[in-house]
Amino acid sequence: MNVLIVDDEVIIRTGLASVISWSELGLHLLQPAASAEEALERLEGERPDILITDIRMNGLTGLELAEEAVRRLPGLEVIILSGYGDFAYAQQAIRQGVSDYLLKTSKPEEIIRTVLKAKQRLLERRAEDSRAHRQAREERQRQLYKWVIEGETGAAPGVPEPSDSSQQLKTFGHSEYRQVLILTAGGWGQEEETGSLLRFAVQNMLEDLLPGAAVLIHQGQIVCVTAPEQSFPLSSEQRFKGMLERIENLLNCQLRLAVGVPVEDQDQVHHSYVTAQAALAYHDLLPGAKLLDYQAFADRKGGKTVITQEEENELGSILLEQDRMALRAWTHRLADELTADPECTPESYQACLQSAAVAAHRWLERTLRALGKEGAARFTPWQQQHNGGAKLKDELFRHLHAVMSLYHGHLGEGQASHVQRAKAYMESCPAEELSLQQVAAYVHLHPGHLSELFKKETGSTFNDYVTALRMRRAMELLAVSPAKVSEIAGLTGYEDVKYFSRLFKKYTGKTPSEFREETPGGTIRQA
Repeated sequence: MNVLIVDDEVIIRTGLASVISWSELGLHLLQPAASAEEALERLEGERPDILITDIRMNGLTGLELAEEAVRRLPGLEVIILSGYGDFAYAQQAIRQGVSDYLLKTSKPEEIIRTVLKAKQRLLERRAEDSRAHRQAREERQRQLYKWVIEGETGAAPGVPEPSDSSQQLKTFGHSEYRQVLILTAGGWGQEEETGSLLRFAVQNMLEDLLPGAAVLIHQGQIVCVTAPEQSFPLSSEQRFKGMLERIENLLNCQLRLAVGVPVEDQDQVHHSYVTAQAALAYHDLLPGAKLLDYQAFADRKGGKTVITQEEENELGSILLEQDRMALRAWTHRLADELTADPECTPESYQACLQSAAVAAHRWLERTLRALGKEGAARFTPWQQQHNGGAKLKDELFRHLHAVMSLYHGHLGEGQASHVQRAKAYMESCPAEELSLQQVAAYVHLHPGHLSELFKKETGSTFNDYVTALRMRRAMELLAVSPAKVSEIAGLTGYEDVKYFSRLFKKYTGKTPSEFREETPGGTIRQA
């Protein structure tokens, strides 16, 4: 597409011509014109598609030029350049049919957006004018979708010859390497219209920078199949880093690129797409990385998938204390420790964060049960959303904060007695800290006074309540954990496994091993 700039101020027309890399936008910049009269003389021979003209010039004005140019070249896109004093004049021009306007002080990215909108309108009109062309384009997009996204063998479409601007197609052969790239783009605002325009701009630049590539926009992602290469591709860093920087600098946007494995057979292109999607999933683990290459992650085995008992106890204490800052710090520390593990994968990362959400729900249930409010809370499990590229750790923090707010806002202490507060604290307290002195210090009472209140309010002694609490924890661990009985004894505060086993049988009527064997889902391990 041809672009003609018209302005009688040399600094304006040369500045517009040089500040933007027009060719990288898929546009050909004609020699700028110094007057409306010169532009009209060249109009028939050079046939611009987009005309950018000053609104006030010596001789004919920009509006007079626009009116005559559109008469001679129907469908011409006209963009008016104006100063601040001409703002109302420019708005009137738009109402009269001029396509758009730009202030002379506009930033390069604003000029690019306006010109790309004009280009997009031209393409849409031309597609509408040619039913056959539109149908061919839609069919090609369907073929690309079936081939790359769905993996339908034999569905590979033709691609244009890199050196041929005509619509002749060339079918991919079978002897060269290809790769699927997936790009996400941002930085032009949250509106869908600007996001769509940005993806269109990136698509245009990809097709220019990677001749012969096939590009498809799917679910907000730009999916690109590189043209065949005769030799095995260079590393992604060598091949694509410069391309990313070039697009970002020209469009003033932020890109993230995921690279699938190189494949030789066209029927393997879907596999390259799947691996590119797998690489893109690492965006939460490596938030600063712009280029994510699947081959860099392929050998990872997966990291921790469940938080430790110590981490769960700490989380419970924070939820009980209603400490928002400590909760955020705990959540981010957990996420940062996971991502620091060189074996961490998106699956193990998500699983461990999910286990933290489950631990918070367990805390809520246990604490409400201790307060005699069992069944009072109904909380929706955490569904990881990834909305808008949000970090999973931030999603988790919001969910944990909602659990904390539910407890304290509707079901928490209120007029709770000292004993109820003590019981809630004990549900989050590590086994080794379940002492009368520790709990009394938390509720700001003398140990003897708390002991008397406990007996009066619960009907059991403090020590009996602690034993029952430890036994409940042991039952939960025996049902879900593969740990040895001796290990579970230690986790619940007993160094002597024989003493623990006697207490457990007294409390449940079964030995720990018998309880585990008879519990659905229990894992049998020897002491």
